[in-house]
Amino acid sequence: FIQQLTQNFCEVTVLLLFFLFFVLVAYLIIFHILFVLFVWTYWKSIFTLPVQPGKKYHMSYADKERYENEERPEVQRQILAEIARKLPVYTRTGSGGIRFCDRCQLIKPDRCHHCSVCAMCVLKMDHHCPWVNNCIGFSNYKFFLLFLAYSLLYCLYIAATVFKYFIKYWTGELTNGRSKFHILFLLFLAVMFFVSLMFLFGYHCWLVSRNRSTLEAFSTPVFQNGPDKNGFNLGFVKNLQQVFGEEKKLWLLPIASSQGDGHFFPMRALCEAQNPLLSNEEQWEDDGIDEEPHGKEAIKEMSYVLTSVTNA
Repeated sequence: FIQQLTQNFCEVTVLLLFFLFFVLVAYLIIFHILFVLFVWTYWKSIFTLPVQPGKKYHMSYADKERYENEERPEVQRQILAEIARKLPVYTRTGSGGIRFCDRCQLIKPDRCHHCSVCAMCVLKMDHHCPWVNNCIGFSNYKFFLLFLAYSLLYCLYIAATVFKYFIKYWTGELTNGRSKFHILFLLFLAVMFFVSLMFLFGYHCWLVSRNRSTLEAFSTPVFQNGPDKNGFNLGFVKNLQQVFGEEKKLWLLPIASSQGDGHFFPMRALCEAQNPLLSNEEQWEDDGIDEEPHGKEAIKEMSYVLTSVTNA
């Protein structure tokens, strides 16, 4: 009987040791996976340079001379309208004029803004982030979102694995004073960052679900028919695809997969009276300032642009 009891005790002990070993290995594997993804996305957010508008949006030397030498504001607006006529630009300033950056000397593409910190125009600029010391825009917005997500999971995992030791110290089961401070400090940091990141990540998830940037959430984009906060809202699934791409296997990896090139973005399918892409002749004219191709030619040209972007 004693021999059988001893044998059973040894078997249970070995099984328990194997179980603890596999639990520790699982803890380490999960920790390092989250750590690698956290560092990878943070690296991509920092070192992925923001993208500037292409050359065709920059003013030629002749247009620049003509624009700068002209003193009449209405003629300057006409010059900008002539330049923008061949560009897929559909958002306007608050007064209805062409969005022009006098510092970069270019016509701003839709959703493009000038960053005073980077001293450049950034495609689909969201904000300038001091935590990554970089401008968050079309080229790295996906990486920034994944960085927030993996930072959130990383902090949650640390807090969850440390919490049981905090309880043991609190109840007096563990009395090592030197380790107690480190456990408390680590738990405090993890919980503090988790709460902060939870609100920030939740806010950006809300923005992505409506296909808005932070700047567009504070300042509604203006189209030829007026302001429209949902002008780029294509529906939840398509909004996700705008940022993460159509290949779902790449959604959780910091690999560039966003749709388009950052210069043109599909807009909501509205009726002809509301949609600036399919507007009629009267809607393309604004006191002779923002002239665009008229009638059937405009519809044909805009349909070609939409088809090209969709196929891309």
